[in-house]
Amino acid sequence: MKVTQVPAIDGAFLFEPTPYGDERGFFCRTFDAEVARSVGLDPDAFVQDSVSRSARGVLRGLHLRSGAGEAKLVRCSYGSIFDVVVDLRPGSPTYRTVASFELSGETQTTLYIPAGCAHGFQALTETADTSYRIDRPHDPAEDVTIAFDDPELAIPWPLPVTSMSQRDREAPSLAKVLQRLGS
Repeated sequence: MKVTQVPAIDGAFLFEPTPYGDERGFFCRTFDAEVARSVGLDPDAFVQDSVSRSARGVLRGLHLRSGAGEAKLVRCSYGSIFDVVVDLRPGSPTYRTVASFELSGETQTTLYIPAGCAHGFQALTETADTSYRIDRPHDPAEDVTIAFDDPELAIPWPLPVTSMSQRDREAPSLAKVLQRLGS
């Protein structure tokens, strides 16, 4: 498994496995505790796994956790997604930087997103399954949502949005969220 630091987001990493394919399909390791340790991540810190299934054009995000934040490992296990990370850690050298990635079931690449970064994605295929591994139990009281179409972020979402949650549709601007968080 190859690990690459993401230059645009301080502390973010891409974990790229080596799928082994044959006539049956493929096999690959999608998580390796020793590889995580090699870049300073505590593999035992991850306490909850979740999965979402989205149809083409569905947009989820931009989501963030208040308080101590939430680090996560994100992987598209089936289909493909346009994945976005926004660094909202005031002391970070990459503060307010936006980075995007295409994650797919073909590559099984996992993105590590540090706590304090907002995250969202859009499904690029008819079906896209996205797996999340987070380092804190989810607490809905700490959920923060930022408008996906905030002009300050200018995220180039690749498809028209076909569906999103009510919460995501009504999300405030980045400026309002930062003001609320005291950043």
